[in-house]
Amino acid sequence: MRRRSLLRAAAVQLECTPDVDRNLEEAERLTRAAATDGASLVVLPERLDIRGAPEQYALKSEPLDGHVVAWARALAAELGIDLVAGSIAERREGHERVANTSVHAGPDGEINAVYRKIHMFDVEVGGVEYRESEHSEPADEVVVSETADDVPLGLTICYDLRFPELYRILALHGARIITVPANFTRITGEAHWEVLLRARAIENQVFVIAPGQGRGTGPEADSYGNSMIVDPWGEVLARAGGEGACFVAADLDLARQQEIREKLPSLANRVAAAYRWPQEARVT
Repeated sequence: MRRRSLLRAAAVQLECTPDVDRNLEEAERLTRAAATDGASLVVLPERLDIRGAPEQYALKSEPLDGHVVAWARALAAELGIDLVAGSIAERREGHERVANTSVHAGPDGEINAVYRKIHMFDVEVGGVEYRESEHSEPADEVVVSETADDVPLGLTICYDLRFPELYRILALHGARIITVPANFTRITGEAHWEVLLRARAIENQVFVIAPGQGRGTGPEADSYGNSMIVDPWGEVLARAGGEGACFVAADLDLARQQEIREKLPSLANRVAAAYRWPQEARVT
């Protein structure tokens, strides 16, 4: 298939709760609106299915052949779009903990790629401890998918954003667009969200599509929102506010991206032979 020079993409911001059906209803409403606006690639946020207390992830998790992924596949097929279903709590046979999983469904309704979050959010922020690894199992596979227009699409989730080596590997594997469905906390979002998104876009000369969860009540929902689309020059093409469910959209100019990569060829100018990865990193 011939690649178009412009690809319209949308980031859907939600305010999800523990109510799966309610969350999917709102996600569908906004996905339909984004498709009507011309988006051929729509990305939903992290915790699309369930956002709540940690114990609810195991309780309401589903396998990939469950209701939530079936919903995403059917919606992508009906609208004829590429749909990245943010992340869901995936239950897998033989695993005690769930996976935090992003699914890319194509316009034919088939699953193009499955990415399971690599980096677990085990931190203390504003006096609140988050221990994602207690209920979710980290993965170790880097995933690049492809849109219906043959545009390579790198998949990441939220806290992955703090690990630039993942994004460089995705770019070296050919990614032109990288998705970052997120549920960033308000405190870390205010400090780091925009600068990290723009840095990952600039470093790797990629488009970054980063839908977030809007602010709600309680520590599990004190989220930053501010869903964004950033271009390879680091320009913010679209941005939502901190609260409310909505979508933002932008035209991704693939020809301009190619021009940037040709005139400022930082990826091509890498000196890979000079790099040595330490056997063991010392963290103090």
